[in-house]
Amino acid sequence: MADTYFTAATFRFLRDLAAHNDRAWFKAQQARYEEHVREPYLRLIADLQAPLAKISPHYRADPRKVGGSLFRIQRDTRFSGDKQPYKTWAGARFFHERRHETPAPSFYLHIQPGDCFAGGGIWHPQAPTLKRIRDFLADNPAAWKRAVHAKAFRDRFELWGERLSRPPRGYDPAHELVEDLKLKNFAGGAGFPDKLATSSELLPHVIDTFKRLAPMIDYLCAALDLEF
Repeated sequence: MADTYFTAATFRFLRDLAAHNDRAWFKAQQARYEEHVREPYLRLIADLQAPLAKISPHYRADPRKVGGSLFRIQRDTRFSGDKQPYKTWAGARFFHERRHETPAPSFYLHIQPGDCFAGGGIWHPQAPTLKRIRDFLADNPAAWKRAVHAKAFRDRFELWGERLSRPPRGYDPAHELVEDLKLKNFAGGAGFPDKLATSSELLPHVIDTFKRLAPMIDYLCAALDLEF
């Protein structure tokens, strides 16, 4: 039987954290976080190492407690008007081996009560990176259409984020992919129910999702001169 990772206790903790988002409460409840969120998530990340390497040898599932795929539960509040100290979700990024050298797309998994999802791509790219992707898209539309406009993608996934109201300056308004050239992010995926997150189907579901998103990630890597 396949492993399970998260349980009802995982979601209870995250709901309780949303209701009591302060440092004193978290410190008193930290053992719950370790047992029901961080430890099972790190185990899941470790179990994704081999399957992810088969999808791409250049992507990493890093199960270290600090500096790996799992995002810290602490929020960076220095430049935010929201001073709540903790994230009320648990997320993991499965990153390219060259992420420290250059912007790169990632695979992603998000666990949150009522809002679990798996996906991938590049979110809020800085202007030079966004221009590189748009330039590549304008010059190489066919592979993007195969990756993102095919029925297999459209039936299961959606592209996330906002679009410009008008074509970006310097691009042909009549281009066949003008709506995609308007994208501010190049990322997509799909949600799944909390019940799946607590079942033995989670690992195969995430692997299957990443496999199906791989053509999009491959395309974005090509746009940024990265191997996939």
